[in-house]
Amino acid sequence: MKILITGNLGYVGAYLCQYLRSQYPQAMIVGYDLGYFRDCLTTRSSPPEDALDIQYQGDVRNFDESILKGVDHVVHLAAISNDPIGNRFEQVTLEVNYRASVDIAVKAANQGVKSFVFASSCSVYGAAGDEAKTERSDVNPLTAYARSKVLTEEALQKLNDDRMIVTCLRFATACGMSDRLRLDLVLNDFVASAITSGNITILSDGTPWRPLISVKDMARAIDWAMNRSVDKGGRFLICNTGCNQWNFTVKALADHVRDVVPDVQVHVNHAAPPDKRSYRVNFDLFRSYANGHSPVCTLTGTIQEIRNGLSDIRFTDPDFRNSAWMRLNVLNKLLQLGKVDANLNWI
Repeated sequence: MKILITGNLGYVGAYLCQYLRSQYPQAMIVGYDLGYFRDCLTTRSSPPEDALDIQYQGDVRNFDESILKGVDHVVHLAAISNDPIGNRFEQVTLEVNYRASVDIAVKAANQGVKSFVFASSCSVYGAAGDEAKTERSDVNPLTAYARSKVLTEEALQKLNDDRMIVTCLRFATACGMSDRLRLDLVLNDFVASAITSGNITILSDGTPWRPLISVKDMARAIDWAMNRSVDKGGRFLICNTGCNQWNFTVKALADHVRDVVPDVQVHVNHAAPPDKRSYRVNFDLFRSYANGHSPVCTLTGTIQEIRNGLSDIRFTDPDFRNSAWMRLNVLNKLLQLGKVDANLNWI
């Protein structure tokens, strides 16, 4: 078996590399990443890509099809990864998240790849109200990041290639500890704030809904999608990926962190304008198809895991939002140093 992971030097990829190696010790596992966040390690052990057989540094916008020779499964994580970065680099987001993703999928089909797993997002539902959205619900993308995911899903569906099984995993918001931890994710941010300052400040009124999923459960879902049979959703499948019990309001998430981390105060900005990004999601389809790969992590356990992981690396920075813990700050620093250009190409 040969597996290619694009975007493996990121938050999810760091955990996924090690997970897939543990599951498939004899497989050839290959990574492909541009390397923006290679140095954002939050581990005292060896880098997670040491679990790979080959690591390529490359831009998905200029992907060499020969890398796909002999590959059985492609896990496509590579993306401009969140709303703040997407807003700052909107055109680059479309090029990387949409056009490059479709290009790689076409090349994968040409090379006889068996399965293509695309990391999509529940953010495609945007302003969705209180009704839990299913895969048949209308999408309402509010950001460049969410729009790029919708465009890619639509293009992948039109491939209509009978040689390759395509699965679009609409992931809930990621959380949990990783060897390349991000703190620009809501739960991770709340835990970091709690342990460094004893305060969690919610910038909205706390009512928006967010579904969450641990990076550990994301890896298990990707494993399922890689090996998904046609009778579980057909040759092309869009699947909300998470679990119904992990739909929370932002205020409820903050309260859960306060319950785990002692002596924490939660502050809500009741005067804030409503956050339009609010969506509850129905994950029944994933539960019915994924069988033993449905989420098993608990919210309390994930909060404890983040807290303990940050403690292990002696994390004490209350000003972390202005640091390399936030992915946009890393890209802005690369720009300031003249290491990348305005389109995020290495110079």
